[in-house]
Amino acid sequence: MRGLISQVTTVVVLMAGIAACQLPRLRAQTQPQTLNPDEIAAAQTLTAAQLDLLKTAPSLGFDNLIADWTFLNFLQYFGDREARTASSYGVTPKFFEVIVSHDPYFRLPYVFLSGTVSLFAGQPETAVALLDEGLSHLSPTFPPDSYLLWRYKAIDELLFLGDSTAARQSFATAADWAAQSPLPGADESARRARETAEFLRQNPTSPEVQVDAWLQVWANAVNEDVRESVRQRIRNLGFDLAFEGDRVQVVPLESASPDPATTNP
Repeated sequence: MRGLISQVTTVVVLMAGIAACQLPRLRAQTQPQTLNPDEIAAAQTLTAAQLDLLKTAPSLGFDNLIADWTFLNFLQYFGDREARTASSYGVTPKFFEVIVSHDPYFRLPYVFLSGTVSLFAGQPETAVALLDEGLSHLSPTFPPDSYLLWRYKAIDELLFLGDSTAARQSFATAADWAAQSPLPGADESARRARETAEFLRQNPTSPEVQVDAWLQVWANAVNEDVRESVRQRIRNLGFDLAFEGDRVQVVPLESASPDPATTNP
């Protein structure tokens, strides 16, 4: 009994400790001041250590709770632009390692892998490995939208690893899984993934396919910093985003309209 209480206490303390590491940001919000780089660096180191422990600590049936709590803390960590500028985004993958190890069926975090772990933390190999780990627990029919993870994996392989062959295989697998999914609209996703795989077979360096992949990263962005970074990469390929109301489309660079998020007061 004492051992059980000790293990529960360990999990609670680790979760509370990760939240406490965000206190510099909360203090900055309530009492505006210049962030102390040493304090931020120390908090980053402590967060990394606590996430390492939380990944391997006994969950005692609280896997879903740990994954949810870790994801909420990730959103706060990543959204703290001042603190990340003063240190780095290097701890980002560790949040996802905890989430995937405790609840690989929690699919929302996978949406943000490309824009955070690959793009900002600069660790696409880690993002792909996390997707592989998650996929090892899923099947084409459960959960019904599990085929999306293959698409996310293909995007990382294409955009960040430059491996069009692996990306083509992942798109093809995404098509196979989507074709077996009972989810409404999965058949259309299967068709698009199959077309993308075939297009990559014929033209592995196609800028159009890369732009389409970047657009998906843009749509799944966790914040405006990610969106602006992705938009710049689309511009580097000779295209841009045009905005009309709630609609966005890819157009040649000189035809783009301003982003309402940056033009509205």
